[in-house]
Amino acid sequence: MKIGIIGGGNVGSSLAKLLTNAGHDVLVGSRNGINSAQDAALHGDAVVLALHYHAVADALPPLADELDGKVVVDATNPLNDDWSPLLLGQENSAAEEIARLVPNAHVVKAFNTIFADVMSKEKMDRAGQKITAFVASDEDVALSTVAKLADDMGFASVTISKLSAARYLEAMAHLNIELAIGQDGGTNAALIYHRAS
Repeated sequence: MKIGIIGGGNVGSSLAKLLTNAGHDVLVGSRNGINSAQDAALHGDAVVLALHYHAVADALPPLADELDGKVVVDATNPLNDDWSPLLLGQENSAAEEIARLVPNAHVVKAFNTIFADVMSKEKMDRAGQKITAFVASDEDVALSTVAKLADDMGFASVTISKLSAARYLEAMAHLNIELAIGQDGGTNAALIYHRAS
């Protein structure tokens, strides 16, 4: 599958490596890279947003035409500059804001609860269990597409059939960041969602 990634930072480059290793055709676009955000948007059948949330409002409107009809994966978290939560209201989320910016795209929330530091083959095996990749969307085809990408990369996908669940996933990421940075726990940590059979 052709995947465009907008954002060449730690998350974008780590996802690009995992997706490429899984056999996907990946192009990363960023402000300072060889390829632009528009290049990434044009390239991908699915496009991952791996940039700072505060950059989204400026970055996405010019790409609305390129993203029409495509799966747009929101891997962002709403954060202030000091890594504290940027609160968007209890009936809102970054993913829902993004869906309003690109109304003709199929928006999926995914990968925001996973630290870039553990997005590698060596760190995915957590005592015999895979890192959970939560995937949320209102649209079934987009949901299953991104869940398959997550599984291809070596994560264990858990799907949620509503984009509004991004509110919970972003809160989970805020907790993860507080444990890692606020409480000095470090970023070699991952969430495992285990369902008993």
